[in-house]
Amino acid sequence: MKIILKLAMDVHSSSFTLLAMEPTIGIEDRVWGPVKVAPDYRAVIAFIESLKLKLGLDNEYSIECGYEAGCLGYSLYNQLTEAGIKCVILAPTTMLSQKGKRIKTDKRDAYVIAQCLCYGGYSPVYVPTGQDGAVKEYLRMRDDHKQALKKTKQQINAFLLRHGHQYIGTKWTIRHLTWLHRLELDPMYRETLNEYMASYEEQQSKIERFDRRIEEIAAQERYMGKVGKLGCFLGIRKYTALSLIVETGDFHRFPKGSIYAAFLGLVPGEHSSADDVKRLRLTKAGNSHLRRLLIEAAEGICKGRVGQKSKMLRSRQLGQDAAVITYADKANVRLRSKYYRMIRHGKKKNVAVAAIARELACFIWGMMTGNIRQFPGADTSAPAVSQG
Repeated sequence: MKIILKLAMDVHSSSFTLLAMEPTIGIEDRVWGPVKVAPDYRAVIAFIESLKLKLGLDNEYSIECGYEAGCLGYSLYNQLTEAGIKCVILAPTTMLSQKGKRIKTDKRDAYVIAQCLCYGGYSPVYVPTGQDGAVKEYLRMRDDHKQALKKTKQQINAFLLRHGHQYIGTKWTIRHLTWLHRLELDPMYRETLNEYMASYEEQQSKIERFDRRIEEIAAQERYMGKVGKLGCFLGIRKYTALSLIVETGDFHRFPKGSIYAAFLGLVPGEHSSADDVKRLRLTKAGNSHLRRLLIEAAEGICKGRVGQKSKMLRSRQLGQDAAVITYADKANVRLRSKYYRMIRHGKKKNVAVAAIARELACFIWGMMTGNIRQFPGADTSAPAVSQG
């Protein structure tokens, strides 16, 4: 009889807690461990070898390792996979949890991971491979610098407001920057503002350099076609398109658009009983980075006149297949019309934007899987978002 073992790993930068479990039907599961080891994949392999000797396992056995997504990223997964050991990374938002849990320890966490592995109470994290993984890290790095720039802007605004200076008009334009440099302040205040401005200009220069590099990456043969198709949608430029491609990987692994939207956490939760149906906020499960990008893209869609095509959008669509452009144009009109209709019917702006982001995800799935002939490409079987 083939023995199936599930090896749970509660991983931290300082240690791993390992626990092996053999799922059995009708009787209590067999458990070995937990054992705390050094944070090294070779310690995991050594634990597996000791189990094989202890249980007298030969080739008639199967073992699968798993750990919760966290600080280690994909490094442990890649190391174990290269060593010929099957491994999965569990998405934390999809894991079954212990209800009423009042005590949290590494041992208990390892036990929960083992149960998830044994009985399927989780969804695996998609692991990008090769060049996609490297591009993903570069895009995330650019995003970190963008957040740092945003914080620097907030610090400058707060500094000036504390000392009675407030700019009236659109900020961070050439006129605003000129006003900042010419603002008359006491010498020490001026020196402080100059240091803030130096940080701002340095961050801005870096982001411009990163964006030029992203343009080069998007122009590579591997990505150019897909980036061009996604660019036909309103609100999706090369950075967002490239992020969607490298972080989603194979769009065909999602049977339909609504499942892709659920993967991004853009569908509402539900708490219903009998005839009482209650929609909850967005689940926010899955890839938070892509979810934020699609919310930002939806905010761009929810501006302007229905059917309007800017010069920038026309330039992005230039050279694309007629069927692709038609699909994207219909999607753009549908999404913008839906937003204004929801607002007229009294929906809050955030709720409407979340609904547009959910449907945009469905249209993106349709574009990337080639399901563009049967419009609407968005799957409308999922319920509308009730709260943003």
